[in-house]
Amino acid sequence: MQKIYFISDIHFGLHSKETERNKEHRLFSFFDEIQDDATDLYILGDLFDYWFEYKHVIPKGFHRILTRLEHLTSNTIAVHLLVGNHDFWLGRRFTEETGVHIYYEPVEMTISGKRFYLHHGDGLNDEDKGYRILRSILRNRTNIFLYRLLHPDLGIGLARKSSRTSRNNHSENGHTQEQEALRKFARNKLSEGYHYVIMGHDHTPEQLTVDNRHYINLGDWITHNTYAVFDGTGVSLEYWNVAKESMVR
Repeated sequence: MQKIYFISDIHFGLHSKETERNKEHRLFSFFDEIQDDATDLYILGDLFDYWFEYKHVIPKGFHRILTRLEHLTSNTIAVHLLVGNHDFWLGRRFTEETGVHIYYEPVEMTISGKRFYLHHGDGLNDEDKGYRILRSILRNRTNIFLYRLLHPDLGIGLARKSSRTSRNNHSENGHTQEQEALRKFARNKLSEGYHYVIMGHDHTPEQLTVDNRHYINLGDWITHNTYAVFDGTGVSLEYWNVAKESMVR
């Protein structure tokens, strides 16, 4: 069979123009490489560091990634995007422009007899009750409608500022707690019979094996340039670089 690829946490819009172009170059070279053998590409959240969807406006600097995604889908590669905690306001216009399928809830699927559970990874830390409350407020349809009444310059500017503020307030201790929460959640899912639990959000690539079942965190495309690939038999977690050296097989 052809291959299924998984990536997460690209965070377009996070850095300076030069750094963003470098990230584009890395990711687009990866897209070029997988075109010949990919049936599906799953992006497990935070493709953008901030996003708010207006009817007639695309946030500045994002048109190139939209064009490349449309190129993939027009070449019969099914692209799937699970919304993350930075880009959960993606909507119908994004799908119409790119052909990408959007999911607002975790994805469960069975391929070649293997059960997969896909989740961005946010909201799993029991200690972070504040984020769970904020998450429900921000995803409320009425609040989204009201926010859309803001001029795009103001609305997108606030979204960008909020994204950077939340990142700066994320402590090392909080990251450790979140990492453990993801592992605990994954172990529970594996005990339910899933063969693979794949998530992002943590930005730290890892593979944890429990009774021949696997939790994989996809890392990110800010520092690690990591991705996972399912070849019909198993999933490997790999680095994208010139040598395309395998990280975990």
